[in-house]
Amino acid sequence: MEIRVYKRIQEANDAIAARNRAAFAAAGTTAFNLISSSGAGKTTLLIATLERLRTRCGCGVIEGDVETDRDAQRLAHLGLPVVQITTDGACHLDANMIATVLPEFPLAATPLLFIENVGNLVCPASYDLGERGKIVLLSVAEGDDKPAKYPAALIEATAVVLTKTDLLPHCPFSTDRFWADVATVNPRVQRFALSATTGDGLDGWCDWLAAQAR
Repeated sequence: MEIRVYKRIQEANDAIAARNRAAFAAAGTTAFNLISSSGAGKTTLLIATLERLRTRCGCGVIEGDVETDRDAQRLAHLGLPVVQITTDGACHLDANMIATVLPEFPLAATPLLFIENVGNLVCPASYDLGERGKIVLLSVAEGDDKPAKYPAALIEATAVVLTKTDLLPHCPFSTDRFWADVATVNPRVQRFALSATTGDGLDGWCDWLAAQAR
């Protein structure tokens, strides 16, 4: 019975996701769903990314969090469209949450939209929001075994980003093992290694994002 209920929930979600995807396409908006565990650096990377991209293309953010709008407040100084979704305890965003806020979002002026999902490597991977692709962020501080332990997050990912590379000298982390596991799960995924703190790797990351928006 639980499996049937889950299937019905997914079918309803996918139908709304299809409508979201059509809305993005009609507006010429490329939407990316950012997935990571809590503390992997999604918001910090977003700020560094948007500071570089806002002069190159119109960007916006749909910010998801369990409680508070603190991450949205951190982004507010950039002067870009930011809409907060507070899930009130839910461990992921779903397509209906996105559909609810789209009417207040200036999609036509937003070629590149980032949807920052709730910090969680499990549930967000199962829900289509209507995005162009999922981008999975994994930090050096989490250890090099995350691609093998959470393969569902990577299977349908468009890109994998290794964050906080400035911590490599201080953490027992094998980049060879990490990227080998990524390749085993998803050999076609785009790969980036960067530090939002030092700026290392951000140019290639931002160039790729700008190209997707075109």
